[in-house]
Amino acid sequence: MKINEIRPQEHIFTEKLKTLALIPKMLYFYGKLPVLGENSTKEGAQKGDLAQELTSSLLRKSSERGLERPRTVAIVGSRKNTAYGKEVAYRAAYEAAKAGAVVVSGLAYGIDSIAHRGALDAGGITVAVLGTPITEIYPREHERLAREIIDRGGAVISEYSQSDLPAGKTEIRTRFLARNRIIAGLSDVVVIAEAAARSGSLNTAMHALDIGADLMAVPGDINRLNSEGCNRLLSQGAIPYTGPDALLGLLFPERLARKKSKKKDRESEILKQVSLFAETEVEQKVLMSIMTGLNDGDEIIKKLELPATDFSQAITMLEIKGAIKALGANRWMEV
Repeated sequence: MKINEIRPQEHIFTEKLKTLALIPKMLYFYGKLPVLGENSTKEGAQKGDLAQELTSSLLRKSSERGLERPRTVAIVGSRKNTAYGKEVAYRAAYEAAKAGAVVVSGLAYGIDSIAHRGALDAGGITVAVLGTPITEIYPREHERLAREIIDRGGAVISEYSQSDLPAGKTEIRTRFLARNRIIAGLSDVVVIAEAAARSGSLNTAMHALDIGADLMAVPGDINRLNSEGCNRLLSQGAIPYTGPDALLGLLFPERLARKKSKKKDRESEILKQVSLFAETEVEQKVLMSIMTGLNDGDEIIKKLELPATDFSQAITMLEIKGAIKALGANRWMEV
């Protein structure tokens, strides 16, 4: 497998690392670094399109012609996760990747590997950052996961070359802490899914705060050791992770604004149609129900607590006026 090497400032995805206090001199990676824009959709990235094959220098020049850096979220946490942490991390990664965000993590046991898996299962792109030389995938049990990340259009990155071996156990630990700054540095939002009071994930959180990335923490059981770190972050001002919508709102605020605008337009259209076609209170309630997605007559009667005769009269008048159309089997749709 080919080892690529670039300086952080040479690629639109990694140039964000210039915000770090200690900028990596060089990055070594397998696979493709994510980029969005001309000829580079998420589907294209998975297929290895032309834009992904450009050299790093050309990518930076091409950024002026419409290529963009994808929104990126880091999802990290305890190596000894609980079932709760697994569920939260997997869904967060899945929904973020499905929406088009890149998911970054550290390939470690526990929450990290769960986040990578969630992104892959969503058909998205994920990037793993190592604390070991690029040729030393760690842990070894995750070599297959690393290969899948690469094959599916993502990348495995390290700031250490194959010859850059650590001097001893102390340096190994230092390097794993150092890689946390890269995970945070690549990300627009950092989510701590589960963390004990002395978790290494809190080091990632510190780096997120240093560079101004949005920091989210998942609220946890106050009696559970694995939740102490997250709950402490929340008490210090981290944004509560209350579900995928909260994360997507930070990653794609413009989409949230459009969604609210469409919802407001839809509500306005419903009120306009109801005032135009419905003459009685029962007709108004029935038409409102149908226009908001309830199209089964029996369910409408039950929800509105209407006598069947009143419903039958209202539905007949609305159909005559052209507001609704029968679908058969006592089901209705707006026209």
